[in-house]
Amino acid sequence: MKPLNFAILKHFTKVEDACAEDVIEALKGQYGSFKALNKKEVLNAMMTAEANGLIEESKLEMDKSGELKIYYRAHQEGEDAINKYIKD
Repeated sequence: MKPLNFAILKHFTKVEDACAEDVIEALKGQYGSFKALNKKEVLNAMMTAEANGLIEESKLEMDKSGELKIYYRAHQEGEDAINKYIKD
């Protein structure tokens, strides 16, 4: 099993884009027992990946409760770097 942060990054190589809730939903089957699989920590991992140039913001939406959802996507260079260093 990969470290959670690696799994988060790899998720972006398999989807068009995703928000923190999407990532949590996708990974909860394998990582559901991890304390760090929560919105705050996943969003932090995504923002760190963005700061490191691996993913970028793709869109913003408001959910039904009025909370902002930030979607990210892996651009080609980011996807190439993720796949180079994190194998399936």
